[in-house]
Amino acid sequence: MQNYNLHTHSNFSDGKSEMEEMVLDAISKNLKVIGITDHSPMPFENRVSLKKERINDYVAEVKRLKDKYKSQINVRIGMEMEYIPGMSEDFQSVRENLGLEYLIGSVHLVEKDGALWFIDGAKIEPYDEGLNEIFHGDIKAGVKRFFEQSNMMIENEKFEIIGHFDKIKMNNKGRYFQESDKWYRDLLFETLDLIKQKNLIVEVNTRGMYKGRYDGFYPSEWLFPFLKKMRIPVIISSDGHLAGEVSGCFEQADAALSGAGIEIVRLDDLDGIIGW
Repeated sequence: MQNYNLHTHSNFSDGKSEMEEMVLDAISKNLKVIGITDHSPMPFENRVSLKKERINDYVAEVKRLKDKYKSQINVRIGMEMEYIPGMSEDFQSVRENLGLEYLIGSVHLVEKDGALWFIDGAKIEPYDEGLNEIFHGDIKAGVKRFFEQSNMMIENEKFEIIGHFDKIKMNNKGRYFQESDKWYRDLLFETLDLIKQKNLIVEVNTRGMYKGRYDGFYPSEWLFPFLKKMRIPVIISSDGHLAGEVSGCFEQADAALSGAGIEIVRLDDLDGIIGW
C-alpha cells in the first residue's frame, strides 16, 4: 500500500488539527513522507485559505517539524493552489517566494463575471444557491465553466499534482446530471487530455468516501482504465483535514487501482516526477 500522502491540511487553513498532530498521525500510520498543503491565500476574506499574515509562520512551522521528526518521517512543504482567473496569484511566483517543494492545483470556486460558485464543502446548499444565482440553474453552463477554469489552470500555471479534478460531481449527488451523460464525459476527457499533455500527476482523492460525502473517489473509478491506457501517473491522497484522516480509505483506493491494473507512483520515483 502507498506509504506517503502529499495532500493534507492543518489549522493554518481550513484543517481542524495542528500541523504537528497531522505529522504524528502520519508517523503512527507508518508513512514515510507527509506533505503539508494548506490552501493558498486569496485576495478576499474567507474561512478556508491561509491568511497572508501567517505565511511566514506556515513555512517556519513546516521547517521546524521537518527537522524535529527527520529520523521518523520526511515532512515536505507544499500548497494547494486555488485557481481563479483574474484573482489568484501566479503559482510559480508563490512557489519561489516561499520555497515550496511542490504544488497541487485545484478549483473549488468557479468564477463567472466576478461571481464565485463554491462547489465544495459539507453542505449542498451553497452548491444549489450558486448554481441558481450565478448560472440561473443551467447545470451544463456551470459544469462547463468548472472544466474550462480547470483547463485554464493546467495550461497557464506550473504545478505537479491536479487535485480532485472531477469534484464538481460531489454536491451534484446525481440530481442535475449523471456521470454517464455524454456532454459531461466530453468535458471531462478534454481536461484529462490536457493533464496528459502537461505530464501532471492525478491524485485519487479519498476524502469523499471516508467523510461520507460521496460513495467513491475523485476521480471516479470508471475513469481508472482510461488513466491506465493514457499512462498518467497516479497517487493516492487523503486530503486530510484532521488527525486520524492522513491515510483514510487508502486500502480501498489501493484495491480499486490494483483491480484496474494501475501501479501507484512509488515513493522512490517521486523524485524524478516532482523534481525534489
